[in-house]
Amino acid sequence: MAFEIERRFLIKNDNWKEFINKKIYIEQGYLSKSLDGWIIRVRLIGKNSKITLKKHIKGFTNFEFEYSIPRSDAETIMSNLSNKENNYPLKIAEIELSNEKEDLFLPSFISEEVTGLTHYSNFSLANNPFSKWKEN
Repeated sequence: MAFEIERRFLIKNDNWKEFINKKIYIEQGYLSKSLDGWIIRVRLIGKNSKITLKKHIKGFTNFEFEYSIPRSDAETIMSNLSNKENNYPLKIAEIELSNEKEDLFLPSFISEEVTGLTHYSNFSLANNPFSKWKEN
């Protein structure tokens, strides 16, 4: 069984850029209409493409099943999705863990933790982009 254990944090400055050694453009879209149940995502990752099924279990652990699919299939699916996201200037760091109790060292560019806050999930941001949020 495949699990993803992940924590998410807001990024407060651009100091993270000094740690980059490779960039990969990722475009993603969602076939799901709700956070309830299974989330179905299609990603174009460089020259590769994948379909992923995710479901929250508890804490910051999810079931995650990811499969490669033909690029042409992924492009067809993506072209029919209307949830193109515009989340500038929001920046989120995702840290994948081997278990929920794993100790973390958080670099100085990390701000507050947003793990579990559904409005910061990739699915929610695709359907309600950060650029459309009203300032509080």
